[in-house]
Amino acid sequence: MIARLRPTFLRGAWLVGVWAFAAAATASVDPPPSLELEGVPAISPELARGVTRYQNFRSAAFAGWHPTRREMLIGTRFADTVQVHQVTTPLGARRQLTFFPDRCTAIGFDPRPGSESLLLSMDEGGSENFQLYRFDLASGGTTLLTDGKSRNTAAAIHPRTGMVAYSTTRRNGRDWDIHVIDPRDPASDRTLYEATGAFSVSDWSPDGKSLLVVESVSIAESHLYLLEVASGRIEPLTPGDAEPAFFGSARFTQDGGGLFLVSDREHEFRTLFRMDLGTRRMTPLTPSLPWDVGDLALSHDGRTLAFVANEDGSGVLHLFDTASGTERTRPQTPPGQVSGLGFHPSRAELAFRVESARSPGDVYSLDVVAGTLTRWTASEVGPIDAARIPEPRQVRVPTFDQAGGKPREIAALLSLPGEPYRPPFPVVIEIHGGPEGQARSGFEGRDNYLVMEMGIAQLRPNVRGSTGYGKTFAALDNGRLREDSVKDIGALLDWIATRPELDAKRVCVMGGSYGGYMSLASMVHFSARLRCGIDVVGISDFVTFLESTSEYRRALRRVEYGDERDPEMRTFLKSISPLSQVERIAVPMLVVQGANDPRVPRTEAEQVVRSVRERGKTVWYVLGKDEGHGFAKKANADYLQLATLRFLEEFLLK
Repeated sequence: MIARLRPTFLRGAWLVGVWAFAAAATASVDPPPSLELEGVPAISPELARGVTRYQNFRSAAFAGWHPTRREMLIGTRFADTVQVHQVTTPLGARRQLTFFPDRCTAIGFDPRPGSESLLLSMDEGGSENFQLYRFDLASGGTTLLTDGKSRNTAAAIHPRTGMVAYSTTRRNGRDWDIHVIDPRDPASDRTLYEATGAFSVSDWSPDGKSLLVVESVSIAESHLYLLEVASGRIEPLTPGDAEPAFFGSARFTQDGGGLFLVSDREHEFRTLFRMDLGTRRMTPLTPSLPWDVGDLALSHDGRTLAFVANEDGSGVLHLFDTASGTERTRPQTPPGQVSGLGFHPSRAELAFRVESARSPGDVYSLDVVAGTLTRWTASEVGPIDAARIPEPRQVRVPTFDQAGGKPREIAALLSLPGEPYRPPFPVVIEIHGGPEGQARSGFEGRDNYLVMEMGIAQLRPNVRGSTGYGKTFAALDNGRLREDSVKDIGALLDWIATRPELDAKRVCVMGGSYGGYMSLASMVHFSARLRCGIDVVGISDFVTFLESTSEYRRALRRVEYGDERDPEMRTFLKSISPLSQVERIAVPMLVVQGANDPRVPRTEAEQVVRSVRERGKTVWYVLGKDEGHGFAKKANADYLQLATLRFLEEFLLK
């Protein structure tokens, strides 16, 4: 079983943490030494005191079952960062196992008898150069298994032998090779396959003789291979069609003679398939489901396949009977998004995470035979009334073009303030990253303060290029269509102007990563219709971004945005970059950046800050010296939220 912690990001990551503020009677709240501030005014203790109860929330994510006992690992945070905890009984105490200064993820237990150890993954300072460690439960000692410098990901533990397969950029910093290692012997590490491109491990065969490996070319194109462990011989499993297709979430059947996988080959949505390894014949198992299938998990006896379908932005759990080839009765789960599936190695029990607007995320399990649901964690919302948290409603917004002879619509999530606030409400448009992402309903954490205590409406659109609405929609912003997604924000502003509950004269646009680019581009094109904007780790110039992003990501990003080495494409990318049109930005900006960001380097933030300031415009700048692609550490995230609220008070609400 592959167990991964999937921390929420950029809806998100820069808003995570707990504010441990002592309400001393001082003139202002001092920033932590890890932050560099430019242009940010003093933060009052009164603001900090008002915010603190919205910062004391906690969540939990499933990270793996014990090999034999009914116990599990979870990821949660008591102090500064997410660490690994053990829960031995449902709703029992969370025993913290790791105490590192940086975020730490459990890959899983070593399954061999008598080997009470874990495989961990951890980076430093947000660099995303993840290293693998063996963690001894008895002594608390760690053994570094990788080189300490490269990026090492997609680690998979064989459920009987304990051998670990993973991908690494160790050889040249660009290509993702496949290695295998016995965690008890770091010297056993060996290169199994030298790759060209981005390869990752999906699953071990039941007999441990083969690996399922995925080659990622883009969000729309990937390929599956069978990799022989003894010889390193690799064999393609998926057809080389003229039209690219996605293949992923692949798992071996219990007998090793077939695969369960997800693909959009000859389908608009990602569909569940079964492949016979002898004939390579693929049989669709969910052909009538008009939504993307995502996570898969197979029970230890091979009888039950669990999967999550993204049904109009909602993660819904399904159970499939592998013998009959039919779906079972839909299991009853708590309201919210289901994610992070994992079957117990020896029981018919499925663990998963559920998150909703009023619950920050907890771990449950389901006995798939008896139908019994068990709650394992009860996380804190903080000292606020969860019943008062507004549930977002989905709205459909017509945009500038047509589809099927009718105006094309984009989906968006709208959260409105309640009492004592009265419409029309000021609006924050929050654009997700990716662009291969999706705004989905979940716990908004600190954003709840905006709606509940500042009377601000929150609007989270899924502009073209978002996933979850079919591969045609996801491709509508590719290459030279890039600014069509920005036009969707223009259509959204038109829609806001028609809504009596929303104040079209007080609108802020914000976003992180690709959403940061969208925020900057919106300020370029729609400054006259905005009050202010917030850019979190965003792209300001596509050419400088592609030239400076980490080498192991560059090829994947060129497929999405265009290849800057081609003179014509380079000219086009320059022409649409916000930095090339910065003189059109006429609203105050807040720019946020992590110094160690491997995806969008700090130069993207600094060049736009410098250029806007040279034109006499207002820019606040927050740099996290020990952060990467978003703020993950408590003290930094705490202060960033205060600076963000101060910015909105100054430029949106006045």
